[in-house]
Amino acid sequence: MHSDKIKEFLKKNKTAAQGGGEDKILAQHEKGKLTARERIELLLDEGSFVELDALTTHHYYEFDMQQKKFFGDGVITGYGTINGRQVFVFAYDFTVLGGTLSAMGAKKITKLMDHAVRVGSPIIGIMDSGGARIQEGILSLDGFADIFYHNELASGVVPQITASIGPSAGGAVYSPAMTDFVIMVEKASTMFVTGPDVVKTVLGEEVSFDELGGAMTHGTKSGVAHFVAKNEYECMDYIKTLLSYIPQNNTAEPSVVPNDDDPNRLDHNLINIVPENSLQPYDMKQIIYSIVDNHVFFEVHELFAQNIIVGFARLHGRTIGIVANQPFHLAGALDIDSSNKAARFIRFCDCFNIPIITLVDTPGYMPGSNQEHNGIIRHGSKLLYAYCEATVPKITLVIGKAYGGAYIAMASKNLRTDINYAWPTAQIAVLGSEAAVRIMNKRDLDKAKDPEALKKQLVEEFTEKFANPYVAASHGTVDSVIDPAETRPMLIKALEILVNKREKQLPRKHGNINL
Repeated sequence: MHSDKIKEFLKKNKTAAQGGGEDKILAQHEKGKLTARERIELLLDEGSFVELDALTTHHYYEFDMQQKKFFGDGVITGYGTINGRQVFVFAYDFTVLGGTLSAMGAKKITKLMDHAVRVGSPIIGIMDSGGARIQEGILSLDGFADIFYHNELASGVVPQITASIGPSAGGAVYSPAMTDFVIMVEKASTMFVTGPDVVKTVLGEEVSFDELGGAMTHGTKSGVAHFVAKNEYECMDYIKTLLSYIPQNNTAEPSVVPNDDDPNRLDHNLINIVPENSLQPYDMKQIIYSIVDNHVFFEVHELFAQNIIVGFARLHGRTIGIVANQPFHLAGALDIDSSNKAARFIRFCDCFNIPIITLVDTPGYMPGSNQEHNGIIRHGSKLLYAYCEATVPKITLVIGKAYGGAYIAMASKNLRTDINYAWPTAQIAVLGSEAAVRIMNKRDLDKAKDPEALKKQLVEEFTEKFANPYVAASHGTVDSVIDPAETRPMLIKALEILVNKREKQLPRKHGNINL
């Protein structure tokens, strides 16, 4: 009878919804963690989730695995909406064999990713996994390889976001690293290639899970985590906010959200944020908050490489990406980590048609043997490459110092930046005045009766001649020197004239960025 078949159908679906069983769900809750399905419900619009492959099981017989068979097989997959926008989502289910990845689990994830790429929708992965399922051996490893390949196929086509809300070990860490943004949760997330026990065995080094691969470690030191959330609820809020700034896919334009912030709004206090003494630090974020719509700036990688600032905002409703030196940290000098951070952000913006605004106040690249030996030349060149490669509208504003190679790297005109502005406070030169005078006038200073007085005179002369924006303006490498109070309306006007920018690239397979 049909009723028996319906009963069987309902029974199987009820069993599937229980994951690893009530006791495993209770254990998850006792750790203060939500289950995979609860996380999906928290993230998506109410009632919008449609599950795929709910009745999938593994097909492995070794190690008594037929006695450890669960519907879903350790990962929940499907699609739904976030604030009305379609997304595809997968969540590792820790209640089923510790969320370990099986061959069928990988098949579910890659099937979902194929769907997302075909229809042009973002992919969100929620990590809570013990890594490869040891019992399945190479099949599980092959499954991870398939996921990595699909991460690459989707890269630059649809946004990929990872929420790490539990352990990720071994192969499970590389897929998140290949996505566009990673959010980790304090005291819940860990990511490492090899765990503390292996580290102790191989290197004799005692290190805790949190110190080795916790959220703050990856948020501040490695840069793996773009955001560190206090709990799972804040993690989901980060995803929703992030999605509000970025388009569905690489063929879509970023959203325009009308607001009541006057596009012609002036700020006569902006100039006062920058100290008269260029050696004194100030907070570049104050300038960013003043310029953008409703003073709202969504910072990315806030805890990592704080000498450079990256993030999203809106100007006259239009999404923009901001890259800015931060004089508050390391005087805004560029180093290895800040070059990597900014280059990755620039390339993301370019993938998804988001205009880039660059705010400049930097004394140069960071000197020292530590930086040189760890590859500042190699890593610093990534910033140059990213700006050169980007074909989205690019607007640069020099606020203070712009010296040497760092002037070039921060979206200078000859990297094919569209509009270059400068404030009257800008100092654009090969070197700062004092350093330049010491090099150019070393012999005269050595011979002088009063070297300090001579140096002061020469510094003043050099500053008047070179440490200002007007020399650059005379050569056209600065398009306009603008009144700081008019920064917001000038940036908005520049964006408006660039809205239909189109730039053709020479045909090639891909460039070779200096990784």
